Amino acid sequence: MVNEHLSVVDKLLFAVNQTGDFTFDEDIINKAFKGINRAFMKKWLGGIMPSELLTKNLKESINDIINLSEGGYFYKKFPDKMHSPNYGDKWGRLANYIEINNRYISEMHNERCKNGIFGMIKILPAIPPSAFSFANCIIISQIFPNIFGDGYNKGPFEENSIYGIKLNAGYSENIISYEIQDKISPEEQLRAFNELCWFRGIKTGFRMVISADQIKIARQNEKDENFDWKNPYHQEIFINECVKLANLGFEAMFIDSAKHIGGYDMGNYTGVGALPEYSQMQYILYEIRKRSNMGGLSFVGEKSSDDFSRYKNMGLTAGTDFITGDDFYKVRELSEKIKYSREYAPGVEIENDNYEGGISYEQRLNRVNSALFGYYLASDKLPSFMQTNDIFPLRYDTNTHHIMMTNPSYSTDGTPESHYYNAFAHQDGKNYNKKLGELFAHALQF
Repeated sequence: MVNEHLSVVDKLLFAVNQTGDFTFDEDIINKAFKGINRAFMKKWLGGIMPSELLTKNLKESINDIINLSEGGYFYKKFPDKMHSPNYGDKWGRLANYIEINNRYISEMHNERCKNGIFGMIKILPAIPPSAFSFANCIIISQIFPNIFGDGYNKGPFEENSIYGIKLNAGYSENIISYEIQDKISPEEQLRAFNELCWFRGIKTGFRMVISADQIKIARQNEKDENFDWKNPYHQEIFINECVKLANLGFEAMFIDSAKHIGGYDMGNYTGVGALPEYSQMQYILYEIRKRSNMGGLSFVGEKSSDDFSRYKNMGLTAGTDFITGDDFYKVRELSEKIKYSREYAPGVEIENDNYEGGISYEQRLNRVNSALFGYYLASDKLPSFMQTNDIFPLRYDTNTHHIMMTNPSYSTDGTPESHYYNAFAHQDGKNYNKKLGELFAHALQF
């Protein structure tokens, strides 16, 4: 019987037959990247390949997280009451959003795919913590079951799109460890991830699709229903699924195709199916904030235009794909131009989920530099948007959009360890990650 008084992190360790007693590790502290000047207590692991972390067990990974404590205090036990770092209700207006494809770093056992939330925990020590003035926020690509083969990987050119989701069906087998759900529930697994992020000084969010034909509603003992925005029952399920995640600690929702809500600019719409009406989306976002009792939720809309009031009045906090970051001075001047807009801002994009290649490491680092430093005052910073590829470069024959549309295993022997090693760039990826860490080290002091 699991002790109900254990923290969710302790319960997770107990469920995988580990204890919640942590060990001081001076080597991790010594080799960690550290923030510059007043941010010298902020620590993370840089100049690495993801496989160096993903091949550890959960206890080792959480022990690393404990040793990277910003407060300088070593916790022998995980704190009982964790809270999200407090940047105020408008935190999302300035945040750096880093989307990590948690399915890509799940455990690939031959054709099966599972435990992506474990991969997210293991990668956490290598995500830079937040700066003094603005938060870093991890967006996870998948939480809900996908409708093209959930729990399985397929060939590199077989469709297994992360953009097709099933609601009212719990959480994805790609992500959750259902083998231990008798000891720790799927909800507690997600909560444990969030609390570990908070310990690292990082906020969290999730990607959500809104194109009707990309969503199905699961019905017990019946055939799945196609989603319909005109069906009040479907709308209610959509709202409640988002509220459940907010109640588990997720504070941001990345909304796919948000620019086109209400029929806007449909000539460039690439989703499949109807979208909610403008006033309908206003109601939905209002209800999610109200029912979760979280006024500080950040709603990030995919793409933006210069009609900022349209997005702000919809209830959005930030929008992507407005400016790339290639020109530092244009980013800084845009920051200055809209500094009095505290509820919504368009963001600096390093890479988006539709990226299919073509950005060099140098161009990518230049964009990150613009995103992290393109302002006169840190309090006027624009939000920014990055992908897994911007933190840990992928292998050469794949790209961000490809791993969103498919779920290949790059294992050569059917083991997760082989996939982890082959899924990312090697020495040049480590070199890039080191240079990225140097940029963050300077940015964290602001």
